[in-house]
Amino acid sequence: MTLADKLQATLHHEIPLTRHMGIEVTHFDGHTLRLAAPLAPNINHKHTAFGGSLYALAVSCGWGMVHLKLEEAGMHRHIVIQEAEIKYLLPVAGEMCAECTVDEADWLRCLKMLQKHGRARIALQVTIPGQNNAAVEFNGRYVVHG
Repeated sequence: MTLADKLQATLHHEIPLTRHMGIEVTHFDGHTLRLAAPLAPNINHKHTAFGGSLYALAVSCGWGMVHLKLEEAGMHRHIVIQEAEIKYLLPVAGEMCAECTVDEADWLRCLKMLQKHGRARIALQVTIPGQNNAAVEFNGRYVVHG
């Protein structure tokens, strides 16, 4: 079982909303994570993606990145979103896809802080593309502890 497969099982078990939304892990290469979800269970009255679903997908993508990077480091810790900002720039009229790329220097600082203090923070950006440009820009700060 790959890390991506393990993440999808963890998301669906630990965060049941991700299962109901139909979120799937579509890519992980150690630096970039992509999640996708179909429009149908996440549709709004305008036949585009519901803003709450876009937010949940973006939060889950950042959370998933931290989870996978901890897994790679052989660490199991609690991860929570501490602060977030989201910009809805364009409607999403099809499958929702979120992408998060971690900066390796930021991740190493996070790991060092976690090992030294038992708690760390990392800021991550998640993008959900539209047809030609970013439809959603998400910035989240995650706390790792425990």
